[in-house]
Amino acid sequence: MDDLTQRRKLLSALSHGAIFLSSSIISIGIPIAILIISDDQVIKDNAKESINFHINLYLYGIVFGLLLFVVIGFPLLILLLVASFVLPIMAIVHAASEPNKSYRYPFIFRLV
Repeated sequence: MDDLTQRRKLLSALSHGAIFLSSSIISIGIPIAILIISDDQVIKDNAKESINFHINLYLYGIVFGLLLFVVIGFPLLILLLVASFVLPIMAIVHAASEPNKSYRYPFIFRLV
């Protein structure tokens, strides 16, 4: 395989997998750095999508945390926890299997 394909796989998977490195806001720094330093559009699209996913998780976590005072908040937080593990794994697998296409997370708002 050529160097560009390997680079796409690595940086795209790293931007999606950064969420597993830390649960704090520091994990969003990796996709931001990849977005800034990369000149490949596919890598930039994957980094933007990962940033959007991070932002959405933080916003949903705040909203669902506030809903803990209502009965529905706990199941929503469990669903958010499951989605925060399953969706990035799906994105990493997609980035490794189809390096020429960017991954799009379902059910998120694209702010970046």
